Amino acid sequence: MLVRDAMSSLVLTIGPNHTLRQAATLMSLRRVGSAVVLDHDTHRPGILTERDILDSLGAGQDPDLETAGAHTAADVVFAAPGWALEEAAEAMAHGGFRHLVVLDGHGPVGVVSVRDVLRCWTSGRRGATVLPAAG
Repeated sequence: MLVRDAMSSLVLTIGPNHTLRQAATLMSLRRVGSAVVLDHDTHRPGILTERDILDSLGAGQDPDLETAGAHTAADVVFAAPGWALEEAAEAMAHGGFRHLVVLDGHGPVGVVSVRDVLRCWTSGRRGATVLPAAG
């Protein structure tokens, strides 16, 4: 299976000057765990994840003052639509992240997440046991 088969092609894109609150609101409305940050000055997309927002809040920063650009990872790993899904999973496991921006040419065409990988690898399996939530 390829990344193009697993990725979400509906990508939430924001600018680097969006506040973390604005980004969180858009992510919540779209029910996604990341936003692709497009900075026309750098010509290279970045990614802002729910973990980035959580880290900022945990550090006591103001989500109305902090910008997406200030919390976008500098060392982003990108995937290509033609990668094997195993290759994307290895990149996520090796890098310790849960989302990959998928680039085709110069722009983002999707995002593949750990959840997407799990969905693809477990679809069609029957007899899975669902355990009750703890607590």
